Amino acid sequence: MAMASIARRKACFLTRNLSNSSSADAFKFSYSLTKFSRGFATSGSEENDVVVIGGGPGGYVAAIKAAQLGLKTTCIEKRGTLGGTCLNVGCIPSKALLHSSHMFHEAQHSFASHGVKFSSVEVDLPAMMAQKDKAVSTLTRGIEGLLKKNKVNYVKGYGKFISPSEVSVDTIDGANTVVKGKNIIIATGSDVKSLPGITIDEEKIVSSTGALALKKIPKKLVVIGAGYIGLEMGSVWRRLGSEVTVVEFAPDIVPSMDGEVRKQFQRMLEKQKMKFMLKTKVVGVDTSGDGVKLTLEPASGGDQTTLEADVVLVSAGRTPFTAGLGLDKIGVETDKVGRIPVDERFATNVSGVYAIGDVIPGPMLAHKAEEDGVACVEFIAGKHGHVDYDKVPGVVYTHPEVASVGKTEEQVKALGVEYCVGKFPLLANSRAKAIDDAEGLVKIIAEKETDKILGVHIMAPNAGELIHEAALALTYDASSEDIARVCHAHPTMSEALKEAAMATHDKAIHI
Repeated sequence: MAMASIARRKACFLTRNLSNSSSADAFKFSYSLTKFSRGFATSGSEENDVVVIGGGPGGYVAAIKAAQLGLKTTCIEKRGTLGGTCLNVGCIPSKALLHSSHMFHEAQHSFASHGVKFSSVEVDLPAMMAQKDKAVSTLTRGIEGLLKKNKVNYVKGYGKFISPSEVSVDTIDGANTVVKGKNIIIATGSDVKSLPGITIDEEKIVSSTGALALKKIPKKLVVIGAGYIGLEMGSVWRRLGSEVTVVEFAPDIVPSMDGEVRKQFQRMLEKQKMKFMLKTKVVGVDTSGDGVKLTLEPASGGDQTTLEADVVLVSAGRTPFTAGLGLDKIGVETDKVGRIPVDERFATNVSGVYAIGDVIPGPMLAHKAEEDGVACVEFIAGKHGHVDYDKVPGVVYTHPEVASVGKTEEQVKALGVEYCVGKFPLLANSRAKAIDDAEGLVKIIAEKETDKILGVHIMAPNAGELIHEAALALTYDASSEDIARVCHAHPTMSEALKEAAMATHDKAIHI
């Protein structure tokens, strides 16, 4: 079974390469007579083949890919630094603080058991923030360098449509320019979702942006929302000494997570002294004193209680950033939450206007936006692009991390598909035991009749790295036996994935 599937995939790979090669040659020939000279500039007055509004992960990747395909390209970004929310006030700075705070926590609680002892350890918050800021600035400059290397015009300013082929840009230096394009891609990302009756001032009541830049460690932090961002930022400040309480309207944390894994994950966070108030809603906020006083009541109604905090983090999700772009002026449709409906080629209802990333349906993830950007410009260039949203991995970067790809057991059950489940605990993994970091598991769900993998869920240190073997397996419709028969280096945590695969179609060895 495994050998046959490998042979079949090799044949598909060769066929796909030959197909792509011929279309690429045809495209290269068609553009050989219309090459443009491109410069790194703050103006886009000449007509472009592609104009990208937004310089986040989706936007800058789309711009670079378009330029690599020989298209004259301009990228417009209002922030003045590239990378969007992810790089400037999201994915990157949060991971920097997660790593720094984890190092502090390990120094406090784990180093002694490894024979590393010292008299005291303390947090230098300004230094920690400086390290985070250095990482951000280095990476944003790096992306700007990539645009220059690929000869993408870069316009710094706020762009909005004046026609389906023209974007008016109020530049950050106070000027205005009009950028023209045959094809325009909307890649403006998303913004923090607000809650009724709660005003974010980024001091007492903060968004994720404010939570990344607190000037002192709050004694008490309340997080409203038990999703990815709330749990990650709650983890940062819990490790640094805050008392953290998470308030969530839903009955569970991270509703999209596999139920079994979610329960273990919550127990792990509670073990780290994070508190949870589920099925609870915030009905009042008082900021008149030194801190914040929240009025809470059960989601289904009932007696009210109060909860005090020094800082409240509002982490109730994100909303597409599509207002103020002039979409109504050119007739681009949006749904009731502001998302832009697109077809399989990422085209909107207006000819020549496309949309990618957080402004369209699908997971609001940076890596999904990047894939959207590549696929979109491939379509524009006459090629074929594709993104399978069912196979986009998701990661919660706490410790341990939780990563997943494919379907949860609840989703598979709802589809009525007969399935098998294989699990392997990290407690039985030699590498995890050797480094004394063995809390977690790997869970694989496969179709019973064919052994095709339907979903993989991992709770482990570096689960965000381990998940990509599973993502590759799902992409090529692999079976659990396929993974089980791949030789994995020993000792590694990736062996836990192999053992879970063995448990799915047969029996694991080390448990």
